[in-house]
Amino acid sequence: MERVAFKMKLKPGYEQEYKKRHDAIWPALVNILKESGIEDYSIFLDETTLDLVGVMKISDPGNLDELPARQVMQEWWHYMSDIMETNADHSPQTISLKEVFYLQ
Repeated sequence: MERVAFKMKLKPGYEQEYKKRHDAIWPALVNILKESGIEDYSIFLDETTLDLVGVMKISDPGNLDELPARQVMQEWWHYMSDIMETNADHSPQTISLKEVFYLQ
């Protein structure tokens, strides 16, 4: 398993809505994430900057490239696009993070 981390940005005033939507994450979305080999997936919020940091373990990081083609992924992005900074296709604007330390 490889660990992957990335950063996204939440729009101001949507902290509770973001959590609410993820507390009710769609089962179909959970299924495709797990089918892609993703597990141990967390998203953290820096409340001072509204940066979201996602951290996950995945069997093959190349599988992440296939997710944008999945209909449920596109629907989730559209659903979340009103509360996050997104690209023209509604995918979240993301910045990959480089691991510099890991204590196991």
